[in-house]
Amino acid sequence: MLIGNSLPSFAPAPSVAPARPLSSDVSPDMLRADLSPVAAAQEQQADSAASEREEADRPASEGRAGDSEPSPQEQRLEQLEIAELVQRDREVRAHEQAHAAVGGQYAGAPTYSFKRGPDGQRYAVSGEVSIDTAPVPNDPEATLRKMEIVLRAALAPIEPSAQDLRVAALAQAQAAQARVELAELRREEAAAAEQARDERAQARRDEQEQTGQQQAAQSAPNLDLYRRLGELPAPEPRVDLVA
Repeated sequence: MLIGNSLPSFAPAPSVAPARPLSSDVSPDMLRADLSPVAAAQEQQADSAASEREEADRPASEGRAGDSEPSPQEQRLEQLEIAELVQRDREVRAHEQAHAAVGGQYAGAPTYSFKRGPDGQRYAVSGEVSIDTAPVPNDPEATLRKMEIVLRAALAPIEPSAQDLRVAALAQAQAAQARVELAELRREEAAAAEQARDERAQARRDEQEQTGQQQAAQSAPNLDLYRRLGELPAPEPRVDLVA
């Protein structure tokens, strides 16, 4: 999904796994999945890419080509507009960089949309950062850790946008589901461990019983000799006569 600077809002990321946007106030910002936090060089690249979406506005001075110098009132209005654009640019960049920095490996580099001011300079008026909100397959514990990072990234700016809050809500829902799955997994593991303990205990009892029987057999007296003697025929009675 995307988190961005329409001051502030999130929006879904274009081709990657389910990701939600975090944004600033003029348009939603996107977090691209599995990208590291933005660095200065990345931001320059993002600015270059976003220039394709630059608004059609042109400095007021271009419309006055060949005209006389602007009046003091017009100059004052231009100065006010430039000041507003400077402030907006600062807020948008701070908003998107907060998303990217906290999102870490799950966040992409910020991209911006620009407006050209009366002074001919380009100012960021909206932005977005893509963020990966997909659960980790077959690993609720890893999903839970990931959603905690996504939640912090969505709420990182001072004033989260509506889109940022939607991404935060999605992360909370994914985390809740992961907790349910994790609890079920732990119950199954506990039941399997208990069964294994019972089986080991039963095996020990069987072994002890067998050992006891063997010891009893060894200690019993050998009566075979007496039995064989009992089976011999009785001797015939004899009488000796003495003359």
